[in-house]
Amino acid sequence: MEEIPQGGAGGVPLHHEGAEAEEGRRPAASTDREDGTEKDMASLRNKTIAFLVAPEGAEQVELTSPWEAVKAAGGAPRLVSTKAGKVRAFHHLTPGDSFPVDAVVADVSAADFDALVLPGGVANPDHLRMDPRAVDFVRGFFSRAKPVAVICHGPWTLVEAGALRGRTLTSWPSLRTDLANAGAHWVDSEVYVDRSGPNTLVSSRKPGDLPAFNRALVEQFG
Repeated sequence: MEEIPQGGAGGVPLHHEGAEAEEGRRPAASTDREDGTEKDMASLRNKTIAFLVAPEGAEQVELTSPWEAVKAAGGAPRLVSTKAGKVRAFHHLTPGDSFPVDAVVADVSAADFDALVLPGGVANPDHLRMDPRAVDFVRGFFSRAKPVAVICHGPWTLVEAGALRGRTLTSWPSLRTDLANAGAHWVDSEVYVDRSGPNTLVSSRKPGDLPAFNRALVEQFG
């Protein structure tokens, strides 16, 4: 099991299987750069970014929008889950599209990636935090001082990993008490970048924060 140092000072295309599955269309988070990136940005060239989600329950836009931002910046996003096959995303409580898994968490580690994105959705992190292999995978990014970006309910997995003591971050407001109990300082902010621990931690509250979240993660992952 990876150990986290104490904090100091302060691809395979993502295809979906929805209405247009037969065409193999890539999901478009936006068509007018609402993902928060610039058209010619290439600051993530040669970077491989893990997107960790459960087999069901990830908030779809919190997966697809940062994914497109990483691609637009020249990076290679990879979808990691606890099971092989496909994951089913959701639009809040409504089932969304399905996406093929690139790697199973038991077969990879933080050493295989340059950074990690944790989308939200209530059921998504609730599943991940109950899987020891997923938790250890996440913990590895902190012990190896690799940047992590998390949004909405995603920090639940970080609580289980014991990665938040002394850190400052934001989230969906209902997680405030959970994060405080884990030793973190919660702030109500569109996006917050914390560098007080072994790695850089980017966080946002909700889908409406995605443009700022995407800009911050591309900058910090570069």
